[in-house]
Amino acid sequence: MKLELQLNVRVVCQNDAFAVVVPFWAVWPFESLLLSKRHLASIDQLSADERDLLGDIMRRITVRYDNLFETAFPYSMGFHQKPTDGGAYDEWHFHAHYFPPLLRSATIQKFMVGYELLSAPQRDVTPESAASRLVHAGEIHYLDRA
Repeated sequence: MKLELQLNVRVVCQNDAFAVVVPFWAVWPFESLLLSKRHLASIDQLSADERDLLGDIMRRITVRYDNLFETAFPYSMGFHQKPTDGGAYDEWHFHAHYFPPLLRSATIQKFMVGYELLSAPQRDVTPESAASRLVHAGEIHYLDRA
């Protein structure tokens, strides 16, 4: 994350506690990674301010997704955090992945098929291009512009 923030090529948005980047290894169109800036292993370690900032950054990225194609933008999202068996797991870093299914427009979905299922996913959009398009999608929801 430190390098991504320094380069600022694939950074979509950030606040004091979190950053959203399109990772250099992204293979899904507009895939993004939400990272905590402070090293913590799970969501229960967030301070009260960080909980508010987590909500803020989630709003920022989901509004950008909606604005990208001016439609309610579907996506799959999941948090990664340490196991819940009581162990310390200091090596874990709290983060979330977003995997939206749209590709070039609100009507063109990305499906993993054939070659991608059996060999390797095909990039339809470069991480840098996806990040740029999401950055320019802005933070005011397209429905609020009317």
